[in-house]
Amino acid sequence: MEKMPFRPDLDLGLRIPIAADDGATGWRASLPVMEGGSVTLRELRQEDAPSLLAMLTTEEVARFMSPPPTDVQGFERFIAWTREERAAGRLACFGVVPEGYNEAIGLFQVRQLEPGFVTAEWGVAIGSAFWGTGTYAESATLVAEFAFDMLGVHRLEARAAVINGRANGALQKIGAVQEGVLRRSFLKNGQYLDQILWSILREDWLRSRPGPRVRIH
Repeated sequence: MEKMPFRPDLDLGLRIPIAADDGATGWRASLPVMEGGSVTLRELRQEDAPSLLAMLTTEEVARFMSPPPTDVQGFERFIAWTREERAAGRLACFGVVPEGYNEAIGLFQVRQLEPGFVTAEWGVAIGSAFWGTGTYAESATLVAEFAFDMLGVHRLEARAAVINGRANGALQKIGAVQEGVLRRSFLKNGQYLDQILWSILREDWLRSRPGPRVRIH
């Protein structure tokens, strides 16, 4: 959850199945647009930069996250980088757009931990104004559907600081399993923090996934 791959040199009910053939290469050309009941996930756009700067650089959001870019230009470079990583087949980064909004108020990233996305890690950052609104849970379900159905992920991991109660509670609610504690594994503001390692396995997700109304196009 915390180790979002912001790079220092960037200024630091109805489920529509996805064909396996499309998942092999289609997402590398362009991420799908996924729509739930009250949120849309889509690829980040350059015009999202001001909104992301406003939403993701506040103290409460950045507290448990790798340092984000510090200005609009930094986020623009970050957005361009996510597209390069997507084209290379290493990362999928979705902007979170709630109903009634045009710009992203947060993002979800899925990055491969081994070639072919057999094991992947996801991270999330959402503006605090949308905490407790269901935006995270709905978006996380869409991203998990994408990871397991399109990327073919077998094991999806997340890490959250032990003291980050909100993140750990959110992961547990969507069905992630706590596997252990990674001691002093996350450096934040000069202090090493313990993290909890969470995972969701493909077979567990397919057996118990919530099944929201999802439109993918």
